[in-house]
Amino acid sequence: MTEAAAIARSSGPVTQARLVVDLQRLGVLPGMALLVHTSLSRIGWVCGGARTVIESLLQAVGPDGTIVMPAQSSELSDPSGWCNPPAPESWWETIRATMPPYDPHLTPTRGMGQIAEVFRTWPGVRRSTHPQVSFTALGPLAADILATQPMEDPFGTHSPLAALSSHNAQVLMIGTGWDTCTALHLAERLAEPDGPRFQDGTCITADGERRWIRISLPKTKTERFTLFGARLDGNALLRHGHIGSAASRLFPLTPTIRMAVQDWSRQEQSPQSDQ
Repeated sequence: MTEAAAIARSSGPVTQARLVVDLQRLGVLPGMALLVHTSLSRIGWVCGGARTVIESLLQAVGPDGTIVMPAQSSELSDPSGWCNPPAPESWWETIRATMPPYDPHLTPTRGMGQIAEVFRTWPGVRRSTHPQVSFTALGPLAADILATQPMEDPFGTHSPLAALSSHNAQVLMIGTGWDTCTALHLAERLAEPDGPRFQDGTCITADGERRWIRISLPKTKTERFTLFGARLDGNALLRHGHIGSAASRLFPLTPTIRMAVQDWSRQEQSPQSDQ
């Protein structure tokens, strides 16, 4: 969305004071641990842009709260699997041989939006170790939430998502759809711990040297996120409102994951699950 379009959808400049009020009305409280998904353009024309949104989130949760965002860097994957756009096959070996290794401080996010990218570089923000699907966090719980993220099970029982669940975190979706709800990957892993996998590659630093490594990752079915979310939208667990002009949701992570696990486990056991 262009800046002109953002102005057109706004009744006036969206300020930090307004955003804080909107967050409070939705149910964001001091001391909360929040996993945040945001679309800056959906909020409208924000005075100060991504910086203002981040400062509003930090003000709303206060010094005892913790903000977490996905910080995915999908380019650190095997070029044979790239499709948007695809890389010519003649380039693959060169990409594998020369791609810079993952660095939590230097590797940018990809496809996460302006707010997630600005948050990545925010003073004091920590980042987890996974080269493809890391998380960033700021607040008292940041170190604990990001402490572990297994290379071949980045969304499972020892992931930042599981740690967020153990801290009774809330999920805040500002102008984003269910198809991008990273939290639901934890439900996938719990519902199908032995589910199908695919082979990928990535670039890391090990023992001080750059290395291209092969990894096995769980397959995901994000198409079912939207179907589950449509049912969840009518549930009392969710609070709906607007942050600026963006339709937004706030909901507790743990009971939502529990519902998704029950739903998807039943589907896997049903003979109609593949129809």
